[in-house]
Amino acid sequence: MQTAYIVGAKRSIVSPVNGPLSSLKIHELAAPIINSVIESSGIKSDEVDELIVSNALGAGGNPSRLIALASSLPERVGGLTIDRQCVGGLDAIMVGIKLVQAGSANVVVAGGVESFSNRPIRLAQEYDKILVPYDTPEFTPDSDQEIHMAEAAFKVAEKFGFTQKDQDAFAINSHANALNSKKYLTNEIVKIGPENISFDPYARNLSLKICERAPKLFGSITHANTAISADAASFVVICKNVPEGGKALELVSGATVGANPKLPGIAPIDAIEKTLKCSGLKKTNINHVEIMEAYASQAMACLLGSGLENIKTNPKGGALARGHPIGASGAILVTRLFSDLSPSELGIAAIAAAGGIGSSAIFRCLG
Repeated sequence: MQTAYIVGAKRSIVSPVNGPLSSLKIHELAAPIINSVIESSGIKSDEVDELIVSNALGAGGNPSRLIALASSLPERVGGLTIDRQCVGGLDAIMVGIKLVQAGSANVVVAGGVESFSNRPIRLAQEYDKILVPYDTPEFTPDSDQEIHMAEAAFKVAEKFGFTQKDQDAFAINSHANALNSKKYLTNEIVKIGPENISFDPYARNLSLKICERAPKLFGSITHANTAISADAASFVVICKNVPEGGKALELVSGATVGANPKLPGIAPIDAIEKTLKCSGLKKTNINHVEIMEAYASQAMACLLGSGLENIKTNPKGGALARGHPIGASGAILVTRLFSDLSPSELGIAAIAAAGGIGSSAIFRCLG
């Protein structure tokens, strides 16, 4: 089996819906990030064999091909689009790594992009030909198993005994970490869009008083302890060799699992357990955790349920302080690990998706 390394990782800012990136279509969001990460990796564009893009809200038609044609990639790069909703960005990277390991490609660019601001209006056609707009597709074949994500997050909070104050405190810490890391984060952010800014604009000084005033979504789940809808793109370069003197991550182990669709937020617990078991590592071997904060209750439960709660987690802030650009969120976790890990350190990325899916991957930093 051929070796495979992540040799570069970049992202855009994460922009709230109708925010600084709202004028950009998905190929306009993604192409500059791809061009920048290729250049920063010391790889030439014509060396790239494949582009794998996670996208959940687009209009179909293989967005990856559209993005490939809009970027500096050669015309021969066909482009592969995947949709595993929130876990898609991480899974796209794992698919890219496996492609290189299998010897089917030498260089792959992988990641995700999402534009809530420019998502198409979807219409469902009923039996009587009436067109009905919908925002969220079905994630299970049984309507009794369908559950609103905020309600699911509340059920998780109840299951683990998290109060609203607990969840708000977690969100406050996420925002504080993001604000304290603005200068550092510019190293991984590619400036795009008309405002050309290099910091995530949503992070703010939160307090419990402010959180208490936040509108409720369901039970203890509020706008303050929930990640907002957002626009962003994030991509990595994967190749079989590490450029001399360059930084790299290698995949130690990764897993995607299905779990209870009524409690989708805690699916990463099973994925993390499987990833650790396959790697032969213990929880105490992990130096750094990047976990998706779609909801504070969900992130807290995954950390507690997996036993990772005492390990350095989201030290530069998480999605509660940035936003949740569905198809890109998993790739952003990997970009954060690429930026933060030091040589020989191990980091884990974990994320959940609607329908009861969890993905997790452990990476080791080289050089």
